[in-house]
Amino acid sequence: MADIYDWIGITKIINACGTITRIGGSKMAAEVLAAMNEAAGAFVDIHKFHAKSGERIAELFGVEAACITSGASAGIAISAASCMTRGDAEKIIQLPETTGIPDEALMLKSHRILYDQALRVSGAKVREIGEISKVSILQIEEAISDHTALFFYVAAAEQVEGSLPLADIFRVTRRNQIPIVVDAAGELPPINNVTKYLEQGAYLVIISGGKEIRGPQSSGLILGKRDLIEACIANSSPNFSIGRSMKTDKETIAGIVKAVELFVKKDYVQEMRRWEARVSNIVESLSPIRGTHVRRGFPKAPGVQPADIPRVFLRPTGSSAQELRLMMLEPVIYTNIQEDELVINPQCLEDDEVAHVIEAIIALLE
Repeated sequence: MADIYDWIGITKIINACGTITRIGGSKMAAEVLAAMNEAAGAFVDIHKFHAKSGERIAELFGVEAACITSGASAGIAISAASCMTRGDAEKIIQLPETTGIPDEALMLKSHRILYDQALRVSGAKVREIGEISKVSILQIEEAISDHTALFFYVAAAEQVEGSLPLADIFRVTRRNQIPIVVDAAGELPPINNVTKYLEQGAYLVIISGGKEIRGPQSSGLILGKRDLIEACIANSSPNFSIGRSMKTDKETIAGIVKAVELFVKKDYVQEMRRWEARVSNIVESLSPIRGTHVRRGFPKAPGVQPADIPRVFLRPTGSSAQELRLMMLEPVIYTNIQEDELVINPQCLEDDEVAHVIEAIIALLE
C-alpha cells in the first residue's frame, strides 16, 4: 500500500541539512505520535490543557514558567505582545494597533533576521541599535525611552561582529525594567541552552518544538518569568488576541509535552558519539577521492544552528559546491553550502541513509 507521499506524488528527501522547516523539521518519536493520537480522541478545556501543559514543561526544564505556541515565530509575536500589554485585557484586544502602548522592540543591527518580521505582526516597531560591525552599550542606553517595550536578542548572532554579550545588555535593561526576549529557536543541543539565557538575564526565551526537541513541527515554547508567561498565555489562542490566528491544538500540545519529556532524558554524550561516528564514516569514505578536499568541522556562519553538532565539509575541485548540490537531486539529498564547501549535517540522517549519501557523492565525483 502506498504511503501518503507516494499517494500524493511527492518524493521523500534524505535530510543531510538538519532540522529546517522547509523540509519538515524533524521526525517525531513513536511515543510523541501516540500522545497526539490519544489527544485527538477526546474533548478537553483547551484553556486548562494549554496552561497545565505549560506547567508540566516548566517543571521538566526546571524553569519558572512556560507557554506552548504554534512554532518559534509565533513565540516571537506572542512574546512581544506579552511585553507590550503585560496581560492588560484592553491592550490585548487593541493589538496590533499600539496607540498609547509602549511598542518599540530594540535590537542590535547585527541581529536583524528574516524571522523578526514576527515582532511587527504583534504591532511592535523594530528600532535598530548600532551598525552591522559595531555597537556600544552607551548606544543601548540612549535608545531606551518611554516607548521601549522589550529588547530582542538573537542567540544565533551572539558571536557575530557587532554583537554584545547578553549579560552586558542585561545590566542596562535591568536598570530601566526592560525585559529581554531571546530567540533561541535552533540552539539545542546543548541542553543547558534552555536555561543559559535565562541565567544571563533574559526574561523570556523562545525555542522551537519541532527541531531537536523533535515535537510537532508546528510547536514552539516560550520559557521564562511567570508574570510575562501569564501575559503570553493571555495573548495566545484560544483567547481573542493576536495569538488567535496562531492556534495551538490539543494534539500539538500533547505532542510537545511528550517530546520534552523524552528530550530531557536523552543521553547527549551518546548522541554526540553517534553524530561523530557518522561524520567520521563519511570523511573516511570520501577522502580517498582524487581532487576532493574533505574535512570535519563546525559551522561558522551565523544562523546555521545548532553549531555544536560536527559537520562534514567537502570542496570539489572539478566543480563548485553549488553544482554538486544541484546534482544530488536523484536520489533527493538535501545539504547545506558554506562559502565554497558542501556541508553535510548528521543530525537527521538515519544509519542506512549515510551509505546512500556516500554512494551518491562518490558516483557524482568520480
